[in-house]
Amino acid sequence: MRLHPGVQARVDGFSVSVPTVYDVAERAGVSIATVSRVYRNPDAVRAQTRDRVLGAARDLGYVPSGSARGLASRSTGVLGLCFPDYADPEAENAQDDDVEAMLYSDEIIRGMERAARRHGYALLIAASLSGGPEGLVAKVAGLVDGFAVLAGTVPAEDLEVISRRMPVVMLAGPREIDHFDHIEVANFDGQAELTRHLVKDHGLTRLAFVGGMADSPDAEARFQGYRAACREAGLPVPSLPDVRGKLTQTEGRLAVERLLERGGRPPQAMLFANDQMAVGGLHALERLGLRVPDDVVVTGFDGIPLGRTIRPALTTVRQPMRRLGEEAVELLLKRLRTPDRAPESVILPVTLARRASCGCNVA
Repeated sequence: MRLHPGVQARVDGFSVSVPTVYDVAERAGVSIATVSRVYRNPDAVRAQTRDRVLGAARDLGYVPSGSARGLASRSTGVLGLCFPDYADPEAENAQDDDVEAMLYSDEIIRGMERAARRHGYALLIAASLSGGPEGLVAKVAGLVDGFAVLAGTVPAEDLEVISRRMPVVMLAGPREIDHFDHIEVANFDGQAELTRHLVKDHGLTRLAFVGGMADSPDAEARFQGYRAACREAGLPVPSLPDVRGKLTQTEGRLAVERLLERGGRPPQAMLFANDQMAVGGLHALERLGLRVPDDVVVTGFDGIPLGRTIRPALTTVRQPMRRLGEEAVELLLKRLRTPDRAPESVILPVTLARRASCGCNVA
């Protein structure tokens, strides 16, 4: 016999069964008070019991939030964005002008905020979440009508739980969950075009790619584009980036130091996985007395405003970051209006910005 039936409600005209604390308690074989303690004070519950409760909640799609239960009967008027904290202190402190200091994540957030406001929604941002995925489900998912998540931020199994309660859109990276809406930019194509430009138009053959960490899907897609262009040009095709690092200015500076410490003939060009790393690389080369582009060419990827103002201006692949955020909102709202429509995957085009850091005298 069930302790308490799941609450029946209607969301956008569809009848849904909303799991309750009673359902979780029955599934886990514990009291309601124990379930409550797991979420209020998990350290006060034995690990074995805690894992059993959290597993039952995950299986049922339970979100322990009064706001989440209210979601079954009314819209919250809020959309969510889950983003890792890509804060780059060097970039943020280098500029007094807020526009110039805008980074990749800032641009996407701005795009989502503008689109959400146009449709009468607010935006809730969750960055660098503590407490793991259970904290995400408990504290964030129950407060919003739909959720945009940067690829690689939340494990797939936890996204599946969230998606039972609300639309989920995956941002960036390759499409990993077929039944989720998904949006990305042409990372592979953009990096391949940039590499071809350096080889064909500037005659460069000794190239070094500075990649992101292996769990960064965008950085990995760019590296694959680089490899494809090297293969086309008959150049050595590396299996791994020459250096890896986090996508920050500090890591770009350290990458330059590592590349030059190796001895032998230095690379003619350093291709960085994003603009923040490339800016750090430019600063490091200047301190070392190397001229860009005369001694070494430097390129980036993203098109953040800082790349236009630094000297020499940064050659990069410009992606539509704000549009990425805007399109994420549109996909969420389409899913809210038509829950059963087929999953949609959108790939936004990128453009090559030829500037002085590669030897092009183009703005």
